[in-house]
Amino acid sequence: MSVLVLVFIIAGLTSNLEGGVRGNRQEKEAFDQKQEEVQTEQENQEEETQVVSNPNIRVLLMTNGYKNTIHPSVTVSSTAGLSITYGEKVEECEAGTEVTFMPDDSRFQSGNIRIQAKEGEITVNSLKRGYGIPSYQGILELRTTAEGIAIINELPVENYLCRVVPSEMPSGYEIEALKAQAVCARSYAYRQMAEYGYPEYEAHVDDSTNYQVYGNSAPADSADRAVQETAGQVVRLDGEIVTTYYYSTSCGKTTSMKAWGNEENDGNRYLQSVEVKDENGDYERNLPWYRWEARIPAKTLSNLIGLNTGKDIGTLQNINILENGPGGVVLTIEAVGDKGSVRVSTENKIRRAFGGKGYTIIKHDGTQVKSSKLLPSAFFTINKSGDTFVIQGGGFGHGIGMSQTGANEMAKCGKSYQEILTFFYQASPSDNCS
Repeated sequence: MSVLVLVFIIAGLTSNLEGGVRGNRQEKEAFDQKQEEVQTEQENQEEETQVVSNPNIRVLLMTNGYKNTIHPSVTVSSTAGLSITYGEKVEECEAGTEVTFMPDDSRFQSGNIRIQAKEGEITVNSLKRGYGIPSYQGILELRTTAEGIAIINELPVENYLCRVVPSEMPSGYEIEALKAQAVCARSYAYRQMAEYGYPEYEAHVDDSTNYQVYGNSAPADSADRAVQETAGQVVRLDGEIVTTYYYSTSCGKTTSMKAWGNEENDGNRYLQSVEVKDENGDYERNLPWYRWEARIPAKTLSNLIGLNTGKDIGTLQNINILENGPGGVVLTIEAVGDKGSVRVSTENKIRRAFGGKGYTIIKHDGTQVKSSKLLPSAFFTINKSGDTFVIQGGGFGHGIGMSQTGANEMAKCGKSYQEILTFFYQASPSDNCS
């Protein structure tokens, strides 16, 4: 098993060495020892310089509900006032003043508009997120397009992570779980920063589940602490930072990249199927999404499969699971109707084929939720009972990499974030993100 590495910051102080050999052996040995100490200290200083670097990430901010990338208009303000730069001009705005930009704003004639708070954060009054009207650190860059305005938030990656962690994991989770999340989020961010996900806006990522959710939950001291106490730490494979996938809840097992149609190979060997348990059983055995059940009328499921696959197979007669992958994840299904059949492969497409409105999901604790655009997971069995299809499954999410609730349950059992990451990614701590 190969060793993946995380970063630990090594602090060093540089000193100057003066003096020389004075002829006697004892003094020469002392001098040589001192030289070695100086060299070590200089190496440590160089390493520290690399580790504490905090490059900027550029995040495309999506519209309300994450429905689009382009805004019809943008309104901003700041409690400390704003500096708005366009071309050679700098416009100063007083504290609390709301400034609105339309796509045909004359200020765009000079190019992109850059907005910075004189102190603190920039509030985007025209946006709504999970916790209300959001505010952002760093700089906002506005770009006009034929459809409207694109907003790019440029800020140091460590600051970005402080708003990713509470948006991706509840801030009330155990601190060791939050630290594991911070390292995962940092590793993922650095991988995405290798190139622009939106080259037309020079943006690395957006703020939705397309990448990592950013700025949807209020800032939290626990999340800040998790980011700060793991500063610079990432997960590596053979010296390269890896993409650390994570998801909500496991069914007791994780899966591999085969769930997405990729063959297992040397480059993704850190994403192996593991059993998420200890000697007492599955870590998540008492959690709501550990197990779930959906009873779907044949007519409803027929309509959903036809709509989601684009193929009308008529009234659904049967659904066959043709292939399972590591951990038991369903890789291929065949839906057979009275007009034809359709095969669907990979976990996301299978979940989407069964997704949509029209049925209820009963969770492990007995609570019920309405169905959504995706089936909770692709870890399931399916049987027909009369005119109803019964899907019994477990977990929530794609099942690859770290289970977030699993990480939290492990932390409750005394596991450190290093142990959690080692468990899910075959990782051991030691390297930096430079």
